[in-house]
Amino acid sequence: MKQIAVFASGTGSNTARIIGHFRGHPTIKVSLVVCNKPGAGVLSIAGKEGVPTLLLEKEAFFRGDGYVGELKERGIDFLVLAGFLWKVPAALVKAYPGKILNIHPALLPKYGGKGMYGRYVHEAVIAAGELETGITIHFVDELYDHGQVLFQASVTVEPGDTPATVAQKVQRLEYTYFPEIIEKAIDHPPHLQNQR
Repeated sequence: MKQIAVFASGTGSNTARIIGHFRGHPTIKVSLVVCNKPGAGVLSIAGKEGVPTLLLEKEAFFRGDGYVGELKERGIDFLVLAGFLWKVPAALVKAYPGKILNIHPALLPKYGGKGMYGRYVHEAVIAAGELETGITIHFVDELYDHGQVLFQASVTVEPGDTPATVAQKVQRLEYTYFPEIIEKAIDHPPHLQNQR
């Protein structure tokens, strides 16, 4: 059984779908939800689903070992970032090479990097007059939004779209594809064909 830890900072809507996708799966289980914000909605989702949680302390995460010891002790094999807003420290990247997956709400390499998350991405896409945007699912390395891309899917940006309407379109892609790509990345490592 491969054990997944899902890292999230917010409401946990992607986390809920990931947990649901793997409920009863024969070889993959969401065994831990890791959060950096006390009171985040994702913690209630984990509680309702009976998934243990780990609340990160900033200093220990960035200046310690990135909680590698605790994750290994819990038997975690694979990390999934689902709206996790802290940069993953080098210690964690080194401990889980090719086993940390992130989803980004744009078509990388466009609109990635520090400070590019959530509505900031969608505002930038609209301000630039882009005709399409989408999601990128990629392995995590030591740079923001930089690792090997596994999958991209796009949506059209229509005249009159707002950051909120773009966010809804992008979120539908996230819900549709993220759990499925996580499963493929775990079942058929290390390389997937980039699809678009």
